[in-house]
Formats: sequence, C-alpha cells, structure tokens
Amino acid sequence: MALPDPDAPRRSSSSRSSRTSVRPDDRLEEEVTRSCRDKRDRFTNPWSTWQFPSGFMLTKFLLRKKRANSNFPARKEVLDSELPVLEPYFVNNPDLSPSGPGLRVTWLGHATVLVEMDGLNILTDPIFSQRASPFQFMGPKRYRGPPCSVQQLPRIDAVVISHSHYDHLDADTVASLNARFGAALSWFVPLGLKNLRAMNGCKNVMELDWWEENCVPTHDDVTFVCTPSQHWSRRNALDTNKTLWASWTVLGPEHSFFFAGDTGYCSVFKEIGRRFGPFDLAAIPIGAYLPRDVLKGQHVDPEEAVQIHMDLQAKRSLAIHWGTFVLAYEHYLEPPRRLKEALKQKGLNLESFFTLHHGESRLLTSHGADVYH
Repeated sequence: MALPDPDAPRRSSSSRSSRTSVRPDDRLEEEVTRSCRDKRDRFTNPWSTWQFPSGFMLTKFLLRKKRANSNFPARKEVLDSELPVLEPYFVNNPDLSPSGPGLRVTWLGHATVLVEMDGLNILTDPIFSQRASPFQFMGPKRYRGPPCSVQQLPRIDAVVISHSHYDHLDADTVASLNARFGAALSWFVPLGLKNLRAMNGCKNVMELDWWEENCVPTHDDVTFVCTPSQHWSRRNALDTNKTLWASWTVLGPEHSFFFAGDTGYCSVFKEIGRRFGPFDLAAIPIGAYLPRDVLKGQHVDPEEAVQIHMDLQAKRSLAIHWGTFVLAYEHYLEPPRRLKEALKQKGLNLESFFTLHHGESRLLTSHGADVYH
C-alpha cells in the first residue's frame, strides 16, 4: 500500500472512500464554505457573524486586562481544591494499554487534549510552557500548570494545530515534541504554518486548506480533515492573517473526533455536522469570552459552545479553553457553571458535554458506561 507523501497534492474531502457512514454527500460539495483572502492576500472570515474589535475597543480591553487577574484566587490552596491538577494515568503506564472498544480522552489544560482512537494517539494544540508568549518572562501565565511534561507523554502519532496564536502554537513545546518523536510524528496544520519558524525542523508536516485531508503514514484508515472555524491569526505585528486557522475532523474506522480549536460561532458547524456527523467526541472551547463586544467574533461563550455541540451532532463533547490562562474578564469558574445552565435550558443530558480536571481522563464507551481515571 502506498504511503501518503506530505508534499504530495492534498486530497479533497470528497475523495475519501473509507467510513462510508460519514462520507460527505456529493450534493453538498459545492455548498461548503471555502477559505478566502482579502485584497491584501490575507485570509479572512466569510461569515456575517465575524467581527473584529475596533482599535479603540481593543486598546480599552488591553488597558483594563489587569482587572481580569482579580477573577481567580491568589491562594494556591483554593485553586488546588477547585481546579486540581492530577497526574495523568499514562505517566505510570507509558505504553498505553489498549482502550478496547471505546475512545479515551485526557485534558492536559487549555486546548491541549490527548485522544486515543482507532490505534492512534492524537495531541491537539499542545502547550506545556508556563506562558503563552514568545518570551517566558512576560505574557499570559498559567495559573494551573501542565499535569505532565512532554517527556512523560506516551507515544504521540499525530499533532493537530488550529492556528498560530501563542496559546495554541507554542514553539518550545513543538521543539520538545520534535526532539522526542522526530519523523515518527505527523503534524497537521492549516495553510501557511508549515514554514513558520515555530515549526522549524519538524518532519511529516501536512499543510491543508479547509476541506482537504491527509493521514498518518502507515495508518491511512484514519483521515484528518482540515475544517473551517471563525477566528484569525497573528504571531507578530506584520503577519496578521497571513496563515489560515481551522478546526479538525478526525475520522477513523470505528470512531470520529472533532477539535474546534479556537472559534467564534458561525454557520459552518452545521455544515461540518451534515458532512461528517454524528461525532463520537468533540472538543469545544467554553472560555475567554468576556467582554462580548470585544470577543464575540473570535471566542464562543458556553451557550454558543452548546449550540456547536448540537450543530455537530456530537454524542459527547469535552469543554476546553478554560481554567488555565487568564485571557479575558470572566470569573475562572464561570464557564463550567454557564455550560451546565445552557445544557439544562436546551434539555440536554449534563453528561453529554462534560468537563475534566487537568490531567483527568475519560474512557467513552458505546453503551454509555464511561470510566474516569
């Protein structure tokens, strides 16, 4: 069987022949939302729901940012009680015993998730650094540390990156993963990120546009589809929106997983749900959403996160992008509280969209008897 070449032409999602239960309807092929660029040849969002704060609003937000620091306790004892950081089960079991017929997910803080499905170990937007910044002496600092180090991770087969912001693409973490796993690790990134300095030295980097797909060499029964999200990108003052942002759809012979990355709410999640749903598991952000006049276009609130869960037809969803960095104004425990209220208002089972402690795992089984550890 020929192995996929990361430099070969990218495949459209309509060409996928496996897992016919989620094969996209050919009639929808022309209806999907494609990536687009503005007159300056920079990526832009095609939805009317997209809005970016004015310079005045953004300056006001940044000047008042210190107020957000009052929204979490300074005492470590309180944080340890309310947001404990647990040692992941794999630290003492690095070979990862087979998860059986289920799908296992471990939350490692912020948008970093380890998913074990269909023989692959997949890591999303990994950040193990103390700060989401190009410098480790300034910038947003974790108030909940990573539950393990890169060296304590089990075998990682694939990493998906949603966009270039420092809390989702951390150069030090990328370098550590590359040093440990080298060419055995496949990277899936949106357009423009392959040659970014943060990805220097990485092998097997698959750079995809929205709706294109590829797979891990030697494991072509699991398909990684680059799917849209509503966001933006920047790593310095000169490269705003020069690289694309994305969500990721992972389709295996037994399970399916959706990673939203970082996003505002828009109609594309209904498109993704129609083409690839229902999903066995989705990882959806619920934090960094206040004030809404500044952040609505780029970050969903818990109520919008529940709507994405429904749009995707997700059987279960994990709440991410909260409880790790101070990025906005909401109280650090408000996101999970509002999530529960939103689920109740929609008449949904509270366990259908769940939270985990840092380092905690959940084995999802088809019969619903899920196991935490």
